[in-house]
Amino acid sequence: MRAVLGLGGNLGDREENLRQAVRAIDALPGTMVVQTSRLYETEPFDVLSEQGKYLNACAVIETDLPPEELLERCLAIETGLGRVRKEYHGARTVDIDLLLYEGFALHTPHLTVPHPHILERAFVLVPLQELFPKGSALGMDFAAALDKVGAAGVVPFKQLKW
Repeated sequence: MRAVLGLGGNLGDREENLRQAVRAIDALPGTMVVQTSRLYETEPFDVLSEQGKYLNACAVIETDLPPEELLERCLAIETGLGRVRKEYHGARTVDIDLLLYEGFALHTPHLTVPHPHILERAFVLVPLQELFPKGSALGMDFAAALDKVGAAGVVPFKQLKW
């Protein structure tokens, strides 16, 4: 199945942390990273503390892992790359969100797919638009949301080479 992951981080060597995250995702059993967007730099969003700018990207993967297991493994990658959860939307080395999973709509206490905030966040929508220029990905139409939210503050940084 295909899935789309959102990646971000604002601590340490942001670019290297995201590169390592993509490599770790690509190394998961039955999983292959098919394509990544470029990196985009953004201001912190919905945060309680002062933080540095984020780098964000999206990745399209093919995976045999079911959504819940994919999320568990992504959380383990975050921990392995030094993510510590201290506060809501706190600064982080890396964040990996399961945004979309082909053929699945799911709402459990630990996972909601499609991700419930995709259509509100330019730092997700802009890289998603790069990967899916027609404004539709795995059954979700997001073109109108990007028009509504806009791309202000989402600055192309560089291509993500992993």
